[in-house]
Amino acid sequence: MSNSELSCSDSSFSSSSSFFVNGGLFLEPAVYNSFLRWVSPAEQSKGSVSSCVCRFKAVGDGGRFLSVSLRSDGVVREAKMCLVQNGYEGAEDAVAEERKKKEKIRVRKGVAVNTTKHLWSGAIAAMVSRTFVAPLERLKLEYIVRGEQKNLYELVKMIAVSQGLRGFWKGNLVNILRTAPFKAVNFCAYDTYRKQLLRFSGNEETTNFERFIAGAAAGITATVLCLPLDTIRTKLVAPGGEALGGVIGAFRYMIKTEGFLSLYKGLVPSILSMAPSGAVFYGVYDILKSAYLHSPEGRRRIQNMNQQGQELNVLDQLELGPFRTLLYGAISGACAEAATYPFEVVRRKLQLQDQATRLSALATCAQIVKQGGVPALYAGLIPSLLQVLPSAAISYFVYEFMKVVLKVE
Repeated sequence: MSNSELSCSDSSFSSSSSFFVNGGLFLEPAVYNSFLRWVSPAEQSKGSVSSCVCRFKAVGDGGRFLSVSLRSDGVVREAKMCLVQNGYEGAEDAVAEERKKKEKIRVRKGVAVNTTKHLWSGAIAAMVSRTFVAPLERLKLEYIVRGEQKNLYELVKMIAVSQGLRGFWKGNLVNILRTAPFKAVNFCAYDTYRKQLLRFSGNEETTNFERFIAGAAAGITATVLCLPLDTIRTKLVAPGGEALGGVIGAFRYMIKTEGFLSLYKGLVPSILSMAPSGAVFYGVYDILKSAYLHSPEGRRRIQNMNQQGQELNVLDQLELGPFRTLLYGAISGACAEAATYPFEVVRRKLQLQDQATRLSALATCAQIVKQGGVPALYAGLIPSLLQVLPSAAISYFVYEFMKVVLKVE
């Protein structure tokens, strides 16, 4: 390293103009900063002036030099820590830069921890809601995938007799593996996109248009990342799916026989389905939530929450309260399902097609209409709505609940 020179100037003349002795210590980089802060005085004496010049050569990287000015009577007047690194001059700038770096690292860690909590909130919400409504999900798939013509009572009786009670939760583990990451990404992406749009627009509050755009973008993001698991699950519940040997077996079979891209069957209709579905699902909920919070009752509730703070239990800390959270979640889920259900039917049919006889999304839609008419695009809508209402309600409730428990910012 080239010769380096550090100059630290300070002053300290007492009223009696005492004589000073200047000196210093070279410290190892491993010396704790707490020790240096303890040595350095909190503040200078008023009206003091001092002069101190320290010069040295060939100091190793990261070395520290502690300069000390002493009065003639031996009383320590001042201590100052100078950072020396590669001949860099300006200890105060180095300290300030180091503090900025630590602050950036602290902020990044905080963002990472908060994002992780956000993802866990969405994942737990999906696990609870999907397990609760798994029997209704099974009935919906029977109508869509197998084309069942039986009424709801007969279909329930058939599953109970042939497969027992466990038959209603068939494929639920795979469903959780699919929906947990899907909902985690979906919820987190929506809040992220919404905040970015709000920051970009500069408005005080998110507009309805921004809510719909953020919801659509969140739906697309989650679909692209999680579609392969949904394709595998659909393959397992289809006729002959039992012979594939579970999730791993179905995955290997599809890769071996149809290639990796087969996991993304129905990507286009999935995006066309999830974009408006996400827009409606999140947009409607946020609109209802905003309307309530701006109402006199909502303002009183927020004011009461701010006054009592941590004294409230977790349920009382929900902005909408338990009942409204469940109600608004159910309404938003029903609106989203009814608006996009035909896309769901087309997507499921595409996932079941073989590579040799595969049709486009438009051709598949035309084939469905040709075979069963327009009502065929809504096959299984009633059991689907029966499933979506509690699913969306529980999903939003558990999500908001976990955000309070985990203290998500």
